[in-house]
Amino acid sequence: MSEFAVFFDRDGTITEEVGYLTDSRRLKLIPGSAEAINLLNSYNIKAIVATNQAGVARGYFSEEIVIECNEKLRNMLAILGAKLDAIYYCPHHPDGSNESYRKKCECRKPKPGMLLKAQKEFSIDLYKSYVIGDKASDLEFARSVGAHPFLVETGYGYGEVHYNRKNWKVEAEGIFSNIYQAVCYIIKKEF
Repeated sequence: MSEFAVFFDRDGTITEEVGYLTDSRRLKLIPGSAEAINLLNSYNIKAIVATNQAGVARGYFSEEIVIECNEKLRNMLAILGAKLDAIYYCPHHPDGSNESYRKKCECRKPKPGMLLKAQKEFSIDLYKSYVIGDKASDLEFARSVGAHPFLVETGYGYGEVHYNRKNWKVEAEGIFSNIYQAVCYIIKKEF
């Protein structure tokens, strides 16, 4: 039987939004992020990151920087007792200046490529899964596979909710201050 998972955007959702993350020293956890992931871990619910990293295609930083930042994220969480089951990222952008990464792909959110990859690797039921992010594109990403779309007011989220909501193509099933509140809601609903 397939299980559900909780998918998170990275920048602005788990970690502080700093624009293009060109240096792993700028990576900082949003308060409550480790606790939220730890709570999922305690219920044996997969916690997975799916993040667009168009800065690679735009030539702002290398794919090695993305890998370094993702490893630092894993280490920061581990110190606080939390574990991510996977991190997926898309380094592509159709308007990128780096020709190797300039393309329209199926992995760039809101397209479902990263979710479908996780489904295949972990036997996840995407219809029962949740996607938590700070942008309207994260809501579209969730809906592309029938997952539950949640938005947090960290990162770009506050502006999305209060100034851009009329432009959303997909409505959030839940809007929360941060991922800890979102995860508590999920746990209460599911258990």
